[in-house]
Amino acid sequence: MLSLLLTTWVAGQGQALEMSFPAEPGLTGVTVLWSGHDVPFIRKGDSWHTIVGVDLDSRPGDHAVDVTFKYEDGHTRVTREPVIVNAGKYPTTELQVEERYGNPNTEDQARAEREAAETNAIYDTFTPERYWSEPFEVPVHGAKDGRNFGHRRIFNGQPRAPHSGADLRASTGTPIHAANRGRVVLAKELFFSGNAVYIDHGYGLFTTYLHLSKIDVKVGDIVERGQELGLAGATGRVTGPHLHWGVRLLDARVDPFSLVRIGAL
Repeated sequence: MLSLLLTTWVAGQGQALEMSFPAEPGLTGVTVLWSGHDVPFIRKGDSWHTIVGVDLDSRPGDHAVDVTFKYEDGHTRVTREPVIVNAGKYPTTELQVEERYGNPNTEDQARAEREAAETNAIYDTFTPERYWSEPFEVPVHGAKDGRNFGHRRIFNGQPRAPHSGADLRASTGTPIHAANRGRVVLAKELFFSGNAVYIDHGYGLFTTYLHLSKIDVKVGDIVERGQELGLAGATGRVTGPHLHWGVRLLDARVDPFSLVRIGAL
C-alpha cells in the first residue's frame, strides 16, 4: 500500500472546498465525515475528489476531519486530516424594504417560521446519489459575478441573518437557468423569498433561485444543467428585480461562485 502524505485543506468562511487524494492500488472508496454525513469521494483519473462546504459562521482556525479509506481486501483505514478555516470579510448592508417585510406582523411572522421549518427540513435531507457530472454554471447567462454574499444585513433598522446567497443583476422577465442537473424539491411562493425554486443535486448539495416573477417547474421534476426554471422578478423581500442565487452544501451557506470555480468533479 502506498503511504499518503498528510493533507492540509484551507478554505474561507462561506466557501466550497474541494478535497482530493491520489489513487493507490487496491483503494476502492474514500469518504469524509463532514457535518454529520459520510460524504463519498468520486474517482477521477488518478485521484479521488469531493466537495464540502464551510459555513459563513464556521469558527476560524484549525479544525480536523476523519477520512476513511476502503480497500478491495476488505480492510479500512481512518486518518485525521487538518482543515484551516480563514475568516471572511463581510460588511454590513442597510436596506429599506416594504414595511411588512422589514417588521412582519404576527400572522406573517408565523408564516415565515413555518416556511423556514419546511426549507430547513429540505436542507437536512442527504440524497445518496450524485445527479450532476458537469461543472456548475451561473443561472443568468452572461453574469460574471454576484453581490452581497455574506453581508450582515439591517432591514428597516432591524439586524437580520447574513445574506446567504449572491444577488445577480436580472431585470424582470430574464430567463433563469438551472446551475446543474438535479431534482426540484420546492417550487412555490414564500413570504420572504417570493417565488422560489430549490434543486437537490445530491450528496447534500442544493441550489436556490429566489424572487422569481414566474416558476416553470414543479416538485419532482428532474432538470438538466441550463434548463429554464422560470423568470427573474421582484417578489418577496426585495429592493428591486434581481436573482438571489444560493447554495447549501452539507448545510453550509457558501458563495455559489466558489462552487463554479471548482469546476466538475
